Amino acid sequence: MIIQLKLLLLCLAVTIGTQAQIDLSGFKQSTGVKATVAGRLLLISWPAGKGLQGTVVFDLQKNAPLFRSIGIGLQQIAAGLDPAFILTVGKRDLISQNGWNIFFDKVPNKPHQSFNVAFNKQQCRVTTEGAHTVVAISGLEAGGFTGELEITFYNGSPLLNIAAVLSTQKDSVAIIYDGGLVSRQPAFRRLAWSDTEDELQTSATGAQDTSCNRMVKYRCIIGENSGGSLALFPAPHQYFYPLDEAFNLKFVWTGNNYRGMVSGYGMGIRQDLEGDHRFVPWFNAPPGTKQRLNFFCLLGTGQSAALLAAVKQYTHDDRYPAIAGYKTMVSHFHNEFSRGIIEGKPVPDHPGFVKVFNRTGVNIVHLAEFHYNAHQKGPDEKRLAELRVLFDQCRRLSDKNFLLLPGEEPNEFFGGHWLDLFPRPVYWIMARKPDQPFVTNDPKYGKVYRIADKDDMLQLLEQEKGLAWTAHARTKGSTGFPDQYLNEAFFKSDHFMGAAWKSLPADLSQPRLGKRVLDLLDDLNNMGFHKHVIGEADLFSIEPENEMYAHLNVNYLQIDKLPEFNAGWQEILDVISKGKFFTTTGEILLPAFTINGKGTHELVTNTAGKVSVELTVDWTFPLNFIEIISGDGQKVYRDRINLNDTKAFGKQTFKLNTDLRNRKWARAEVWDVAANGAFTQTIWFK
Repeated sequence: MIIQLKLLLLCLAVTIGTQAQIDLSGFKQSTGVKATVAGRLLLISWPAGKGLQGTVVFDLQKNAPLFRSIGIGLQQIAAGLDPAFILTVGKRDLISQNGWNIFFDKVPNKPHQSFNVAFNKQQCRVTTEGAHTVVAISGLEAGGFTGELEITFYNGSPLLNIAAVLSTQKDSVAIIYDGGLVSRQPAFRRLAWSDTEDELQTSATGAQDTSCNRMVKYRCIIGENSGGSLALFPAPHQYFYPLDEAFNLKFVWTGNNYRGMVSGYGMGIRQDLEGDHRFVPWFNAPPGTKQRLNFFCLLGTGQSAALLAAVKQYTHDDRYPAIAGYKTMVSHFHNEFSRGIIEGKPVPDHPGFVKVFNRTGVNIVHLAEFHYNAHQKGPDEKRLAELRVLFDQCRRLSDKNFLLLPGEEPNEFFGGHWLDLFPRPVYWIMARKPDQPFVTNDPKYGKVYRIADKDDMLQLLEQEKGLAWTAHARTKGSTGFPDQYLNEAFFKSDHFMGAAWKSLPADLSQPRLGKRVLDLLDDLNNMGFHKHVIGEADLFSIEPENEMYAHLNVNYLQIDKLPEFNAGWQEILDVISKGKFFTTTGEILLPAFTINGKGTHELVTNTAGKVSVELTVDWTFPLNFIEIISGDGQKVYRDRINLNDTKAFGKQTFKLNTDLRNRKWARAEVWDVAANGAFTQTIWFK
């Protein structure tokens, strides 16, 4: 096998540049990458780290497998592979709610159709984009979508991305996709994956293996041969459109004749068309947008166990790493653990959801209990007893390394949906009769508040030093909010923190996640509101076998030590109120961000126009770009710094001299090639 590859390389080297339909005009060999053409064959060789070269030989003959060989060093890992994509096209509801920001859509309940993405190889071009080499081949078509196949190689890493980049002129379209690699006969001797108990499983391949959907951890399937291994996995967050549940829906597939549509033996990633059987919105595909149906491959010289360990490094083993001076916080969970106790369910010493958060590196969990299934408005004896159970369980399950914070999604008084967070247990009832006082002292529970309207609610937040913010702003039950209460006293109050961020809706054409709420933050900034945005999950059940990491984001709060539950957690609310935190999907960390030496809780004097922006970034996937977003009170400006010259796994302090003349505020975002990202809070100028 090694000899055959050497002979092929020799043949290609002798016949360089002989194939006219392959356009190399945008390619630069100075990067350490070689692009060699011989007849119908194209060889890409790139520095894959540790002194090794990755090699992929493309066969551009129409009926031949696209990947004639894939290897690393002089070892061939696999041969005779084709990329395979299934595009499922459905109908987006743009009428009943809030257009493309809709979540309450049930796309699989409406007419939809799945298509094989047909690949009629046409023109090929090779371009150099910083430390990336892109091979683009036109000729893709499926269900009214057309486009090209893009394979991106990343210098310094045995990583590549395979994407069907498709667009349509049809309106009101929602999509999902499956993707993978397929061959006429099994291209690998063995397959490997991690089960949900984090144990490596392997299976020999056979030509007669029927297609099988597998429940795995780390979203990864690996093919292994004597020459090495190839791991296939999706973008860890972008691939998972928003749902109410993070169920593990068997997101990988292996075997023959997948879905009765993919001819041959393969392995890949998949989506369940029915989702969690609640609201299932799929991905937006607006007319003219370039939807990237994509997956990553990582090559390894050894066996699958070592390669799986390498894949896990891209998501820190699906864990949020510790940073000195920070604690991690997640918010908005309807797991209703305390509700189950009230209903008489067994009380485990160590609940599964706590184990999940501990395993994921989460220090602080903010709950959203009693979601439309308790007695928020009384009667008093039931409401207060329910709160007592919630507080007692949060106290019991908290320790020096983990803090479980009581919280609710009250959805009363203000409009839309919103969350609360108090710095200590607070007993309150979401109703007050005209003859009842605002606050009383109960002999069993102590101080008890009764809330009649928005003014009472603001008074409660003020007296107990609590915070409130809009949940899933501008979508779901908050469609139209916070926009409809911007002039209300409660929103203008410092006790109304702002809004919560989640990647909702999902759109595979965008290089960033969660545009809906980031745009809201910019709107509020330009209006002069000094508000913040905190990451939220908005999930229900939390189980060890769930695909939690893909649906989570985390807030890194600038605190050195976790408060003790019994002493209260005012420090956490103070940090949030001052915007002393950053939010991330986990792969990008932003431990430092300043403008002219000032942080998010300080005012910056901006007189000269040019300011010094410093941003410390720690990343796993190669970075895509930094954006410095600013505003003058009317317009939003986006200064993008292209980072396609970065390689995987780095840490750097970027020092930027940015012209922010006449701007009133600025903030920063960082995104990588898998659309993982992190963003800071806003810095204001005097």
